[in-house]
Amino acid sequence: MAEIARAVGGKPIEVWFADEARVGQKNTITRRWTKRGTRPSAPKDQRAAFAYIFGAICPARGTGAGLVMPRCTTEAMALHLEEIAQAVAPGAHAVLLLDRAGWHTTKNLAVPANITLLPLPARSPELNPVENLWQFMRDNWLGNRTFTSYADILDHCCHAWNTLINRPGRIMSIGLREWAYEF
Repeated sequence: MAEIARAVGGKPIEVWFADEARVGQKNTITRRWTKRGTRPSAPKDQRAAFAYIFGAICPARGTGAGLVMPRCTTEAMALHLEEIAQAVAPGAHAVLLLDRAGWHTTKNLAVPANITLLPLPARSPELNPVENLWQFMRDNWLGNRTFTSYADILDHCCHAWNTLINRPGRIMSIGLREWAYEF
């Protein structure tokens, strides 16, 4: 991180985490409370329409930036980076930790000047707190439901993300990682 601080001319550095989640008609069935000895029912749809939530959080500030997109592509990631760039504090530089998906590592990806991409080690989703946010969102707003249409999927994704963003304390409690701020 010291190298990045020198490279950005001493600007304040914000640590951001990013990931994508697929939400759709073949939805997640989450745990449910029920009387011992009974088997709870849960809706399960066999249709296959999906949307992707591109989400990024800055746990130290309790904020985030997200988009709901139809596919995971380089173009979608570029739009997401622009959204993150607007959410970075004025005068600050964001270090964005993310996995090594193809649309994150391609040389065709236009990265805004106030963001530096820092790939996490391969096969280590436990290092990205956004994975925990997806589980929280599925447990609370997206799981155990059947979506009636693609528009319904989009509406639920937007509602879930906006509800999360309006809870900065929750972003902080799920997202803060001590190791990410030791620089």
